[in-house]
Amino acid sequence: MSEARRSGRIGQVVAAVGGLALGASAVALAAPDRLAQSSLDRTAMEQMIRNYILEHPEIIPEAMTRLQEREAAKQVASSRQQIETPFAGAWAGAEKPDVTLVEFFDYACTYCRASVPDIERLLKEDKGLRIVFRELPILSDQSEVAARVSLSAAKQGRFMDFHRRMFAAGKPGEAELAATRTATGLDATAVTRDLKAADIQREIDGNLALARTLNLSGTPSFVIGDRVLSGAVGYEELKKAVAEARAAKG
Repeated sequence: MSEARRSGRIGQVVAAVGGLALGASAVALAAPDRLAQSSLDRTAMEQMIRNYILEHPEIIPEAMTRLQEREAAKQVASSRQQIETPFAGAWAGAEKPDVTLVEFFDYACTYCRASVPDIERLLKEDKGLRIVFRELPILSDQSEVAARVSLSAAKQGRFMDFHRRMFAAGKPGEAELAATRTATGLDATAVTRDLKAADIQREIDGNLALARTLNLSGTPSFVIGDRVLSGAVGYEELKKAVAEARAAKG
């Protein structure tokens, strides 16, 4: 449903309730028993709202979505520094951004791969934007291995090269991962050490904890300003969210 139609329906409910309340107030002023009248007014309003919901049940998921968005915004606000602070070199774009887009991703995620061109386009067009990449290896054991190598690449200053090549290679099987490591020119000794490094384990654990805090439903998930977007939402939706986040800053 469009935003205009959604707003219209919400407006109808508000207008109807408001009209009833005004009418009830006028009656209440002339009534000798205002408490009884107030009770009747409340019952009438509740019945009206109930009838409207029964006639238009589609507003229930819309209302739930709005509630979830508000709750997500609260969680983002309370964890913003942790969310937007990248691990080592796991970021791209502006050094001093006015907007930060955070992507939670998994190298085994088909929809994350489909979102790569959208992210690349945003990076190319928006010089005030920073993209922070957060590893969320939840789909397979190879996802976690790829995440650890990716974070090692971030420590070696080669994150974006590895990131692009890994997604271009397809799902992160052993052969694809080995080929990507070689093509990226990663230090093999450093990678071996980083596979069990404490800082990389903390990063992955921290990202999983953030995902739970934000109630992320899977990958990709994007945090932009106070908004959380789930799935491969596309370039236009991401661009819109970036513009809204920028406008909110004044």
